[in-house]
Amino acid sequence: MFSFCRPEEAHDEHLRLLAWQEEMLAKVEVPYRVIDVAAGDLGSSAARKYDCEAWVPSQGRYREVTSTSNCTTFQARRLGIRYRDAEGRTQTAATLNGTLGTTRWLIPILENHQLPDGSVRVPKALQPYLGGRDLLEPA
Repeated sequence: MFSFCRPEEAHDEHLRLLAWQEEMLAKVEVPYRVIDVAAGDLGSSAARKYDCEAWVPSQGRYREVTSTSNCTTFQARRLGIRYRDAEGRTQTAATLNGTLGTTRWLIPILENHQLPDGSVRVPKALQPYLGGRDLLEPA
């Protein structure tokens, strides 16, 4: 996900991107937590970053599946990303980015929904993409 906005809107836009990530994790019924990444662990471009970590039973720990960063005007200044304000003045935009649907989700989804016989209960939100199936059974 990529977003461009006015710098004063960047905080709210960051929370909006995070909300989409949380909504998707809730829909696939995977236990998760949100980490507000410490300043010392941020890359040079991010002013703030949230990671969503999903529970992976086989590892007994949470693993990062998504992240979203507020880069304020850092990247925009380097790339020349600008907009015109209401008065027609050129201003530097804020940039934000995040990951959403990635392959990192597969293991937490499968492991958190696996039943003792090896079959996997399909979360309701994914059933339309699997022909309406609510259970995947081993061959």
